[in-house]
Amino acid sequence: MLQAMKRSMLGVALAASLAAAMFVADSQAQGILPQTQASIEIVDRTEGRVLPMYWHQGRRYVVGKPGNEYTIRVRNGGSGRVLAVMSVDGVNVITGDTASPQQSGYVLAPYESADIAGWRKSMARTAAFYFTALPDSYAARTGRPDNVGVIGVAVFRERARPIALEEFRRKDEARDAARADSQPAPAEKIAIYYDSYENLLAQGVPVGSTPLARLRPNPFPDAGRFVPDPRAE
Repeated sequence: MLQAMKRSMLGVALAASLAAAMFVADSQAQGILPQTQASIEIVDRTEGRVLPMYWHQGRRYVVGKPGNEYTIRVRNGGSGRVLAVMSVDGVNVITGDTASPQQSGYVLAPYESADIAGWRKSMARTAAFYFTALPDSYAARTGRPDNVGVIGVAVFRERARPIALEEFRRKDEARDAARADSQPAPAEKIAIYYDSYENLLAQGVPVGSTPLARLRPNPFPDAGRFVPDPRAE
């Protein structure tokens, strides 16, 4: 996976615009999500499960449990390569810069999937994504709190003429080639908003019953009895 990620990193370019959620009428519970060329899942690494995604008033939502680490799982569902530019809280996940159309992303081969587990610190190391309160977020701690609470993916299709990235000797050259090789505008933009169970419920998001994300655990769930006598031998 790391070698595949390194190869994908050679094709980085272009950027994410975070504001747009997909069009479709509101539906209930998890609803019917719109079809996209790239499928996006948010995986709670701490609990080892894919988070249910809820569709409400034209936006996607997931419940983020504070303190839990998560991964952005992206799968290219098409027969051509795509450039997936990702951001968390308005910050590009590769460069750490405020997301803009000239920043970096990951190139995915046809039907390839990749798990992006954190901020890219080097070709071999990332700093984990985790759900946290706004003041503790990376964006807020770097003076950019306005877009905390959204994960963005902008998907760019490849132009008709492919470029073999292996032909380039330097990463900077590969970046320039990827820009020239991608469509000028994203084929789709996907925004996934996240918050705690309580906050999403207060916003009217149909996040379902509480077993998946309990409101408040009760330390004394059954206080109606006294301690029973032990069984007779």
